[in-house]
Amino acid sequence: MKVVVLLGGRSSEHEISLESGRSVAGELRARGHAVEEVVLPRGESWLPDAAAQAALRAADVVFPALHGPFGEDGTVQGLLELAGVPYVGPGVAASALAMDKDLFKSVMRDKGVPVTRNVTLRGGEAAESPFGFPVFVKPARLGSSVGITKAHDEDELRRAVALALLHDEKVLVEELVEGTEVEVGVLGNRDPDVSLPGEIVVRTGEWYDYAAKYEAGGMELVVPPRLPAAQIERVRELAREAFVASECEGMARVDMFVRAGDGRVLVNELNTIPGFTATSVYAKLFEASGLPYGELLERLCALALERHARRRALRH
Repeated sequence: MKVVVLLGGRSSEHEISLESGRSVAGELRARGHAVEEVVLPRGESWLPDAAAQAALRAADVVFPALHGPFGEDGTVQGLLELAGVPYVGPGVAASALAMDKDLFKSVMRDKGVPVTRNVTLRGGEAAESPFGFPVFVKPARLGSSVGITKAHDEDELRRAVALALLHDEKVLVEELVEGTEVEVGVLGNRDPDVSLPGEIVVRTGEWYDYAAKYEAGGMELVVPPRLPAAQIERVRELAREAFVASECEGMARVDMFVRAGDGRVLVNELNTIPGFTATSVYAKLFEASGLPYGELLERLCALALERHARRRALRH
């Protein structure tokens, strides 16, 4: 296949995206595909130049290895829809929904999927927590733990909200869930497969922040998690429900908590373009489930082509 990998992008996750995209491109080249990398600039607007337009037009499939705003949020997906090009990952609506953690949780509640509790604040509103302390404060539409603070008191809460508002106009104050943090990979279109879950064990810092995610030795992934079999199955069931309820296709990583005490499973977030190196959590989960990295990428490209052919048959 002729594959175009989009990487980089405007968001603060630019460097992580470069790592993901180069890993994807290298593996697909090694498997015999013709791969072209198109790097989107950091902190700048982007429209395809003549070379990028030619690459997109000639592509059999586009792989957006873009994280965060202006890449994972439906913007690039809309451009590819207009171009009529098959692309990997969820479509415009699902991408935009999952990026907005406030709207995502609203839809999950409506669909009967249990989620962590939060309140949503906008600029000028009082910084208050109905959940006591500590709480997590985060921009509604960002990723990789950028702009997130664990606030232990009212002063820290006010500072955390001010920090988050530098990144977004909408901020979540989210309850702290004591228990086991788990992540699950989902892969497919109409009838998705669900990976074995992985337990996130933080080795540095107080919580699963940017350093724990991306620095060597910051976290350990335990697959399967150290949980009873019934809870593991519940985790996998809810991951699939969240994927279907948000009308995702292609791929997503679902981040969840298994609450201590009552063992209730709660969905926290859904990431439509997770980290994509061979050692990223999503790839490691499917490798532990029997699907190696290269075959995972092949499957994703095939799913993109299947969806594109299916949607082309619709009358508009």
